[in-house]
Amino acid sequence: MFSYLSALVYLVGVVAAAALALLVAFQERLVYVPVLPGLSKSYAITPARLRLAYEDVWLHSADGVRLHAWFIKIFPDCTGPTILFFQENAGNIAHRLECVRIMLQRLHCNVFLLSYRGYGASDGDPSQHGIIMDAQAALDHLFQRNDIDTSKIIVFGRSLGGAVGSALAKNNPDKVSALILENTFTSILDMAGVLLPILKWFIGGGGSKGPKVLNFLVRSPWSTIDIIGQVKQPILFLSGLQDEMVPPSHMQMLYKKAAEKNSRCLFIDFPTGMHMDTWLSGGDRYWRTIQLFLDQYVSQAKDTERRTFERKIS
Repeated sequence: MFSYLSALVYLVGVVAAAALALLVAFQERLVYVPVLPGLSKSYAITPARLRLAYEDVWLHSADGVRLHAWFIKIFPDCTGPTILFFQENAGNIAHRLECVRIMLQRLHCNVFLLSYRGYGASDGDPSQHGIIMDAQAALDHLFQRNDIDTSKIIVFGRSLGGAVGSALAKNNPDKVSALILENTFTSILDMAGVLLPILKWFIGGGGSKGPKVLNFLVRSPWSTIDIIGQVKQPILFLSGLQDEMVPPSHMQMLYKKAAEKNSRCLFIDFPTGMHMDTWLSGGDRYWRTIQLFLDQYVSQAKDTERRTFERKIS
């Protein structure tokens, strides 16, 4: 009996150690998914397919990695805001074009779509440190352009892109006018326990009840919950309540943390919104919310206008 139990404990230990080794070795492949299963890394379409006039932009990150982006304008002399869009972790910027097409029409803006390193036509391999540098390179490029109003640059991040955008907004309070987050997680540390519940006892963020003894192994923690409270710009939180990947409670926690020090935070939820389709299922209310936010906060609205905004979307 004793030998049987010993063998069982040994076997469980070996399996756990092997699983941990795989997690450590392949964690980037779990966090970053540049290629969707069954598809190519290259762009399936370009903005031209949707009859959008665009510019191929090539730039270099601070460490020399060559990056690709699309700069799309709704019309040549557009004086509206420019949205620096940071995408989800899976796929490439070509998969965001239908959303961007509607974004251009509804918000009358320019859109800058960056391919993170390792994504699309960009070189390199994705990492948290590298992608933060990539985001900075994109913002610096926009500030060098003379065909946009650089006082109206809005960072829009969806899912992983929200973590990227939050870091960029925090680091550039004088360059980023506002921040929009959609279905973003508090941290990858917290998401580890969501995706694999047993890990919540060993990996987690500040609110975790476990010992968090394995946090040091996570190379891309993306701890947005520790950053969002330092963002001084207006922030719009867009949360799909049917999000099947990131628990909606993560967005609520981010909003609560930000609102402790930032009075220009707004939280709007969409009852039928899932992780990838809140922009679609939210319908007119989704786009009207963003338009009113941009109209009144990017133009430095007064508190009375803010209250009017909140009444309109309630």
